[in-house]
Amino acid sequence: MKAFYTDQFVLPLPPDHRFPMRKYSLLRERVLEAGVVAPDDLLIPDAASDEQILRAHDGAYLERVKTGTLTAAEIRRIGFPWSPGMVERSRRSSGGTIGACRFALVEGAVVNLAGGTHHAHRDYGAGYCVFNDTAIAARAMQAEGRARRVIILDCDVHQGDGTASILAGDSSIFTFSIHGAKNFPFHKAISDLDIELDDGTGDSEYLSLLEEGAQRALALASADLAIYLAGADPYEGDRLGRLKLTMAGLEQRDRLIFDLCRRWGLPVAVVMAGGYARRVEDVAAIHLQTVRLAAAYANGWV
Repeated sequence: MKAFYTDQFVLPLPPDHRFPMRKYSLLRERVLEAGVVAPDDLLIPDAASDEQILRAHDGAYLERVKTGTLTAAEIRRIGFPWSPGMVERSRRSSGGTIGACRFALVEGAVVNLAGGTHHAHRDYGAGYCVFNDTAIAARAMQAEGRARRVIILDCDVHQGDGTASILAGDSSIFTFSIHGAKNFPFHKAISDLDIELDDGTGDSEYLSLLEEGAQRALALASADLAIYLAGADPYEGDRLGRLKLTMAGLEQRDRLIFDLCRRWGLPVAVVMAGGYARRVEDVAAIHLQTVRLAAAYANGWV
């Protein structure tokens, strides 16, 4: 199985910043150590082009990002200081999801070891998200004639509000989000199907609601491709998650998604989305579980 990585594109952050950038390089190390992806199959993505980004984002917003003319309020909302590295990394992260979608359509499953920037709206960024890689990639696949209909299965602990907002009214891309009801963002958008969870929801209730919701979403979507946001932040040890899933429960979540996609004959592009555990090693371990299962899915595709 192929995987895309962007951790070499450094985003300079203060040492005490809440966003754990180290998880990306650590995950790539773990993937290589475990032999889940061969070194030659770890790929650096192309940067998403203006044309690709503009299928999901406003031109004036893109120009402010490119030229470093975001307002102070816009930068605070994103949560990262502006830098040329921030722009390049955001483009490459979106390019990784585009690449994952292209290869998944042939190989069954491919992983972007970053991505899942689902809080980026059409004309602003938010919540550590500059460009919305899943919306950009879904529309790229349609523009390239590779997929007619796409489903986005968002299992990050936070609602995919930017994705839902950008794709509102677009019946060709189905948005599904299962997330904490009282967690960020505090003003939710409306996905095609939302499942809101109480604080403290654990493995059993989560998996039951996920299975019911994902089955319904897949039936309604009639998709050619799935993009799966496999957030590590529903984990009980996550600083921002407020749910109580165990590592075993998160592995069952991934199995459930892959099993349902297999039932529907869907190729799956997987992105990592959020993860803010007190131990960054836990975040990498959760993501590695997902990558292992994606590789098994790809191996069973042919």
